[in-house]
Amino acid sequence: MIAIAAGMTEAGLIPVVSTFAAFASMRAAEFVRTDLCYQKRNVKIIATHSGTSFGQAGTTHHCTEDIAIMRSFAGMTVIAPADAYETARAVAAAIDHPGPVYIRIGRGFEPPMHKSMDFDFEIGKAIKLRDGRDLTIIATGVTVLHAMEAAERASQNGVSVRVLDMHTIKPLDEEAVREALLDTRRIITVEDHTVIGGLGDAVADVIARSGKGCAFKKLGYQDTFAMVGYYEDLLHHYGIDADGILDAIGVVLKAEFEQDEDWEDEI
Repeated sequence: MIAIAAGMTEAGLIPVVSTFAAFASMRAAEFVRTDLCYQKRNVKIIATHSGTSFGQAGTTHHCTEDIAIMRSFAGMTVIAPADAYETARAVAAAIDHPGPVYIRIGRGFEPPMHKSMDFDFEIGKAIKLRDGRDLTIIATGVTVLHAMEAAERASQNGVSVRVLDMHTIKPLDEEAVREALLDTRRIITVEDHTVIGGLGDAVADVIARSGKGCAFKKLGYQDTFAMVGYYEDLLHHYGIDADGILDAIGVVLKAEFEQDEDWEDEI
């Protein structure tokens, strides 16, 4: 499928292919790397059943590694929309975006994050859904909705939480990360994906290069395969639903870090 799509671009077409994320990112990995990315083919991949959204099917059909794999391929754009509305905006943007694009979505049963398609969407530009001064949650995909719920619950206890919908993991909105770092000094990343090589690592790279001190925590699958179970149960068990995020907020708020009074010092 990937190889045929690569060939179709020679006729001036813009192929859009779709299969399970586990197959698109792992079974077809060499074809994606060599036929699409290496040759800069204008193919769009819509990868369904990402993360643990097909919970009952088990590890063979879970896909908690695809962000790490796809963002390592030179020239690949990686997007994880928060809901169906954002997926529609992402697909339209991907068609106009040159080169290969990987869009990871769930099973289609996820509740809506947005109320309509009436919002700004730009590849590589995070959406600030909520402002805050005490802590920032940077989430992607289905976890964005959970991040918003956790932020609302935290506000009831007087905690001001910023929420960023980081729908594009590559290219990452580094400006939004640096702004959150400077404004809140505390950051939590959340993803339905392993914490190795995904959104959390991408954000950590930006923080490390900034040279600024920060309390930081990555939520996701901690170097483990997920068990078999219903999706909502898995998100809860692995601490990446609203309950888990709220617990992490409490931990990060108590974390200590060295604060530099002069943030403009050169490294």
